[in-house]
Amino acid sequence: MTADPGPTGLGRRRRRLTDQETERRMLDTAVAMAGASGLTVSLEHISLEEVIKEAGVARSAVYRRWPYKDLFFGDLLRELARGVAPASIGARETTDALLAGIAADRLDLLDTPRGRRTILLELFRGEQDFAAVHRSAEWRTYLAVHATFLGLPDGELRDEVRAALTEAERGFTTRIAAGWQDWAALFGYRLRPALGTGFDTLAGVVSAHFRGMVLMSPTNPDIAEAHVDADPFGTGETARWPVRAVALAGIALTFLEPDPGVVWDEARFADVRRRLSTLTP
Repeated sequence: MTADPGPTGLGRRRRRLTDQETERRMLDTAVAMAGASGLTVSLEHISLEEVIKEAGVARSAVYRRWPYKDLFFGDLLRELARGVAPASIGARETTDALLAGIAADRLDLLDTPRGRRTILLELFRGEQDFAAVHRSAEWRTYLAVHATFLGLPDGELRDEVRAALTEAERGFTTRIAAGWQDWAALFGYRLRPALGTGFDTLAGVVSAHFRGMVLMSPTNPDIAEAHVDADPFGTGETARWPVRAVALAGIALTFLEPDPGVVWDEARFADVRRRLSTLTP
């Protein structure tokens, strides 16, 4: 018995995409291309013809949906604004890895308020978020969408992009705030009541600090890469500090203080030690 050769002739012709399928495939492809290379403020590095080729759609269908290139890029900007979600500053996995390394050698520091403050400062000194942000195409796209928004004329597109960015920023800040709140509580710290702020405010300031460093580093690399051998916060230990980490620790200690309501009894010591010991370096 011979094998069925499958459809031949007209039966082999690829199914024609609907206009909705063409639109979705074009936007998904362009978003993926922007995510791979990082968006520029002008969007000019994304070629409409290359998107058509990569998406595998009919050129005639694309130009029927978007008669002008600017119309496509307007929809692409809306799509990017709705989907921007860069890796979180202070993400749980990054913080856990740092804590695991510190806990392996410095677990005895938990026994005193000064020691707990030292561990907290070691977290800031060893932060790895800037390197991840600096090399991330997602972050370049995220910042570029914000910059592009600033240049948009008043109108429907600007309003839609503003709303999408506001929603994305709210979710982003919430994730950062949750991470900071978790490990601040772990070491018995709270927000200073006199400030009357929440962790979302702290998260916003930290995010602004990192963005400023990322934006300035291409033309002023020293501000991001400079180090000092010092004891900037009076721990009694001189160490090599990235200057950007000194600024980060300064922000954190402005907002945070030891929580007088936390009782460091044997049960709490045991719980914190257990939690730190279960982290994977």
